[in-house]
Order: sequence, then structure tokens, then C-alpha cells
Amino acid sequence: MSRFVLIPLIVACALFMENMDSTVITTSLPAIAADIGENPLALKLALTSYLVGLAVFIPISGWVADRLGSRTVFAAAIVVFMGGSILCAASSTLAAFVAARFVQGIGGAMMVPVGRLVLLRTVPKHGLVTALNYLTIPALLGPIIGPALGGMITLYFHWRWIFLINVPISILGLVLVLRYMPNLRDPENPSLDVRGFMLCGSGLSVLMLGLSALGGHLLSDAITAACIALGTLVLVGYWHHAKRTAHPLIDLTLLKIPTFSTGVIGGSLFRIGVGATPFLLPLMLQLGFGLDPLQSGLLTCASAIGAMFMKTLTVMILRRYGFRSVLTVNAIIASAAVAVCGAFTAATPHALIFAVLLLGGCLRSLQFTALGAISFADVTKQTMSQASSLASMTQRLAQSMGVVVGAYALQISSVLQGDSTIVARDFWPAFVAVALLASTSMFFHTRLPRAAGTEVSGHRGE
Repeated sequence: MSRFVLIPLIVACALFMENMDSTVITTSLPAIAADIGENPLALKLALTSYLVGLAVFIPISGWVADRLGSRTVFAAAIVVFMGGSILCAASSTLAAFVAARFVQGIGGAMMVPVGRLVLLRTVPKHGLVTALNYLTIPALLGPIIGPALGGMITLYFHWRWIFLINVPISILGLVLVLRYMPNLRDPENPSLDVRGFMLCGSGLSVLMLGLSALGGHLLSDAITAACIALGTLVLVGYWHHAKRTAHPLIDLTLLKIPTFSTGVIGGSLFRIGVGATPFLLPLMLQLGFGLDPLQSGLLTCASAIGAMFMKTLTVMILRRYGFRSVLTVNAIIASAAVAVCGAFTAATPHALIFAVLLLGGCLRSLQFTALGAISFADVTKQTMSQASSLASMTQRLAQSMGVVVGAYALQISSVLQGDSTIVARDFWPAFVAVALLASTSMFFHTRLPRAAGTEVSGHRGE
């Protein structure tokens, strides 16, 4: 088998493992919480710590690969991800589990972007479309297989095996990487903005730790408030630093591009609202309706199936209606689909739940694809790398905030209704709250010019 086929397959396996791992855990949250003696809402820290690890280290992944070599960094990332998986399986406390998930996030942040970089630099242009298809398939299959696999492992084995299955996959990937992947370098790239990385990384980590700990999980109220305040101040410090630096880690001036700022800021609002759904749904199905983890996983995978189906229609829809119309109208409909989840009860037929989640997956996929495309419609080739890093970072942070907002809304709902534990009736206010937040993204999209992104969409009129 030629290297031009092996390299995409190696990267695809890494992407599949990373995507599956990020979805497989959601189905097992109630079982993990019960085993380590924590409130299920406290497990939001485990989800957000992983995403923060990604957000912090994605911006420097390309620079590190250029300096140390793509094969060296990719292999090290696999080892870090495998080590984080082993630590997750061995965790018996919330603090240890959160820390292990952060280590996994570091490995994932360096693994997938570097793999894409190697792919783009080694595969000839005539084979690029085929190679990229190897990446698209696992990216879509991971979220489909993940929830059901997590439910099956939790129900018939033990939740710790969710993380241990990464070990043989990682070892196989490591052998293939060391044997077949080239060690590409580019030592002439600009020097790393070390001060910017320290400010941005520490600020994001401390702020998200504080926000995730709201509600008295892991940290005291005083320490939580201090983390939020300190993280905010450090990020403000990074903003001042970036304005005075020739090559900042994250170039915030890119937000002056209207289409990019709409995709990033408006998209973040939508992702925060929608990002709560993978956290809230398994809890509602298991804690509220009494379903077992496998039943829950088989239902929640409907969203990913819908997303895969919509990939075949997105180009046609954007060409017909254009970015502004699609983003504005679909933001409202997709948000409404999230709110409808709050109307589910234990008596709702599973076929109806599956159908609603399938439709919601279609709508969210359309919105995410359109947001990704409009974000880079007017970005130049010279700033594409910086724009990609900023967009990737904000996407991960928005997903983290979605989990935080969803958990906090659920906790407030439970307290206001006088419930000592989470019950079914606590979920509908949480779903409505996150749906309303997601819908506010439409106000950013309505400000797009009629002709925004026409070169990308092929749309030629309203």
C-alpha cells in the first residue's frame, strides 16, 4: 500500500479515536458519577477540561510540528492521549478524572491538527479530495458509534473500559506513524509568542475551571469566584499584549472581517446553546426516564446520523438560498428543535424521540457547515493559518461553555422546583434556556450583506 494511502488512513484512525472518545463518555456520565460518588452535574468538569485542553494547545500545534517535526509531534501526541486514557480509567476521584481528561485534551489538540497538516503537505493535489474523504468518514462515524458503544460497555462491562480500548488502538497507530509518516519541518516559521501562549493558555484554563465549578463542584465558592476573576483579568492582559505584538499567538484583528466575526461570534452563541444537548440528553434519558445506557446511546446517535445525511444536501441548499438566509432561518429552526427535546417524557415513543433528534442533527449540521464556510469566505491565504487556529479555539470553548450553561440551567431548575435530586421535570427549563441562547445567533447573521460569501456558496441572488 502506498504512503499516499497509508498516511490518510493513519490520520483518519487518530481522528476517529479522538471523535469517538469525545462522544462515548456522555452516555456513561451517570454511571461514572455513581462510581466515584459525585453528583452527575459535577461531571461537566470532565467534559469541559477535555475541550479546554484542546482549545489551549490547538493554536501552537502547527508551530511545534514545524519546529520538532510532524512525525515526532504526532507520535508524542498519541502517547499523551494514550496516557490520559489510562489515567482516566484509573481515576477514582473527580479531581483525578478532570486532570486526566485535560491530559487527553492536550494529546488530541496536537494529534488531529498535525495529522491534517501532514496530509496536506504529503498528498499530491490530484489525490487530495480522496485523501480528505478518509478524514470525513471517521469524523462522522465517531459520533454515531460513540454513544451506543459507550452505553454497551457501561451496561455489560465497566465504564473504565471506555478509555482502556484506546490503548491497543494507540499502540497500533504509534507503530504505523513511526514507520510510515515523514518527519516534516519548517524551521523558518516565526518564533513562538511564548508570553501570549502563557497568558492565553492560563487565562482560558483558569476561567473555564471557575465557570465549570459553579454550583459548588470540586472548588469552594470563594475559589471559584477567584478563578473567574483571575482568568478574566489574564485574558484582558492577553488582549493588550496581542495589540502590541507583531506575530501574536491568536490574531484578534481578524475579528474585524465581517464574515469571519459573524461565523466566530454568532457561531459561538449557537454552539454554546447546542453544545449543551449532548450533556443534557443522556442525563434526561437515564436519570429522568430510567433508560439504561445502551438504550440512551442508541437514541442519541440519531443526531449524528442526521448530520451525516445533511452533508449531501448542504451545498445545494447554500447555492439556492445563500449564507444570510440559511444562517438566519436555520438558527431559529435548529434552536426550536433543541427546545422540543424538553417536551419529551418517559411516555414519549422512542421512535418519535429518534425522529426529532434525527431532524435536529440535520439542522445543526447545516448550520455548522455554513458557519465554517462563511468564517473563511474573506480570509486571505496569508492569514488562513491564524484564522483557522482562532476559529478552532473558539469552537472548542463554545462547546465547553455549552456544557457549563446546560448544567447550570439544570441545577437552577432543580433548585427552583424544590427537587433534592435531578428528576424528569427539571430538564425542560434547561432545554428552553439553551435553545433561547442559541437562537440569539440569528441577530449576527441578519447583519450579513446579501452577497456575503457568494464565491463560496455559488448563490447569485435572493
